[in-house]
Amino acid sequence: MENPMTTPSAVFHSDPDILSGTPVFFGTRVPVRTLLEHLEAGDSLNDFLEDFPSVTRGQAVAALELAKDMLVAHANPA
Repeated sequence: MENPMTTPSAVFHSDPDILSGTPVFFGTRVPVRTLLEHLEAGDSLNDFLEDFPSVTRGQAVAALELAKDMLVAHANPA
């Protein structure tokens, strides 16, 4: 059975009335990009979650899993 948190619509959404349509974590105004920027800067997932308590750990992990799945699916074999 598929984990409902691993479907994009359960993790993030885009609404023209929220941050001009920037993809945000569902139920928040936190852009998904912000998670990636924090990780890129060397912050831990826990640091991100402390800074943005409206995002659940499940949402953050699911977003990273979705990103991983998309990268793997579109990777060119060596």
